[in-house]
Amino acid sequence: MEDEKNLLNEVATGSYNASDRPFDFVEADAETALVCEPDDTVREKISNALRKLGYQITEVSSAIEALKSMRFHMYDAVVVNENIEPSTPDRNDVLAYLETLSMATRRQIFVALLSNKYRTMDNMSAFNKSVNVTINMKNIDDAETIIRGAVADNTAFYRVFGDVLKKMGRM
Repeated sequence: MEDEKNLLNEVATGSYNASDRPFDFVEADAETALVCEPDDTVREKISNALRKLGYQITEVSSAIEALKSMRFHMYDAVVVNENIEPSTPDRNDVLAYLETLSMATRRQIFVALLSNKYRTMDNMSAFNKSVNVTINMKNIDDAETIIRGAVADNTAFYRVFGDVLKKMGRM
């Protein structure tokens, strides 16, 4: 827990560096995605899948890079490997950061967890890890289809949720 706080604090207290900003310019309705994957081949497959879905991509290979990218930009989607360095499957710094966000903010971010341990589309594991979908590494070639379906389900669910909040006057 102390290491997690140190990494988050290191990023939060770091001085401003324009190179840490993931995008110089993003179109008004463009969606952005962060791919946190140490393996170049897997990272390229995920990035290509997300590009086909219309996302502008930031690719990182470590948790510290991911946290720096999220410091100045709220992504629409985050795809993170459970073993992104220096994290472990049981303590992932990127997921820990996302858990600290307010629920209203977190609700706007679609999070996919790449795993060797969990089955693809395992809803209980996704719930346990506070992500929207799990993708087993064996199914990485089907990432576009999996993400497209999971994003559509998530959007439909929160559309209803948002409608209820509006009716209650909370949004």
